[in-house]
Amino acid sequence: MEEKAGGGFINMIYKKNIFCLLLLPLIASCSGDRFDDPIPVQQFPDIIVNLSLPANASLQIDGGYKYINDQNAGVRGIILYRFNATTFLAYERTCSFQPASACATVEVHSSGLFMHDPCCASMFGLADGFPTGGPAWRPLLQYETIVDGGEVVITDDVI
Repeated sequence: MEEKAGGGFINMIYKKNIFCLLLLPLIASCSGDRFDDPIPVQQFPDIIVNLSLPANASLQIDGGYKYINDQNAGVRGIILYRFNATTFLAYERTCSFQPASACATVEVHSSGLFMHDPCCASMFGLADGFPTGGPAWRPLLQYETIVDGGEVVITDDVI
């Protein structure tokens, strides 16, 4: 009788191990593709944005933004977003999903409520750069900004 009880216990352990081994590939396949290209980083000299210039009028109000697309602004340019009078956020325009793709460029949606990559349909929050929809799973790169009087300085330090 004792042998049957012991054998039943061993048989139960064996079945559980087989079940786990069969389930392992299924669990691994559910994780999704989280291994796309690394997000490129490019050094650039500090960018100084004078808030009093007419070209920067959109940055005078909370929720305003400006594209900075000169050759010394990140990899594909920068979106400078005014959160409030003392907080400006600078995001790399390279999408975090498959950033090596030729069309992986983020822009502010026409509603002005979020950023998106029209190529892959990823969406990102303006207040934090985190993905809110689409295939992107990493936030956009965010550069350090320093508000100094009537100027905003964007550095190449990623935060």
